[in-house]
Amino acid sequence: MAHYTGKFRGARDLELFYQCWETDVANKANLLIIHGFGEHSGRYMNLVDHLVPRGYTVWGFDHRGHGRSPGQRGHINSWQEFREDVRSFVQMVREKEQRAPIFIFGHSLGGLIALEFALRYPEGLKGVIASSPALAQVGVSPLLLALSKILSALCPRISINIKLNADLISRDKEVVRAYREDPLVHSLATPRLGPELDKTKFWTMEHAQEWKLPLLILQGTADSLVSPEGSRIFFERVPIKDKKLIEYEGGIP
Repeated sequence: MAHYTGKFRGARDLELFYQCWETDVANKANLLIIHGFGEHSGRYMNLVDHLVPRGYTVWGFDHRGHGRSPGQRGHINSWQEFREDVRSFVQMVREKEQRAPIFIFGHSLGGLIALEFALRYPEGLKGVIASSPALAQVGVSPLLLALSKILSALCPRISINIKLNADLISRDKEVVRAYREDPLVHSLATPRLGPELDKTKFWTMEHAQEWKLPLLILQGTADSLVSPEGSRIFFERVPIKDKKLIEYEGGIP
């Protein structure tokens, strides 16, 4: 396995950090990881270690305001920045890997980013995997979410620690420990993120019937950070036959 890192230009010409784990055998496909809120692309080594030896090349990048990418922690001016960052990333991978197909995998916030992106730009993608996509109520105080709508207009860039409960990300204590001790992980958000998230959830649900790509949704039934109901509703609205929803009874992210 070869591992290398680099930078690419996302929305507003911001240089974002990316990394690639390249298979040593003939590349069957490229899997592009779109990570969740507050984390970074380096937290998916379980996928890397499983897929790369089996002939898949895995790519990941750190969202603006996350990981090794620049930008205020947890801030976007609009959802379009997330979307255009992914668009630039997909284009870069397509230019580097012209033969092997491209799939995208998104988790939690990244799952919503992946679904919304694929609805708008399905061309060139072979399929989407969404893990616990943030399509319904997320594990943040309803009062804080309501307040964010007001503050978004008044002071959209103020940093707020939303204090996500790390115990809810996994039943594996080692995973939780690594999350808490990871210096690249944060729980900061700005008021602008909340309303942009809500608008995107609504738009994505409303346009689910326009879905065109093979789709796999993975969802734990005991997920308290992202409500499982959102995954079920979106899945039912998708009109194509090449789709699958796998629910893990009692599972959390």
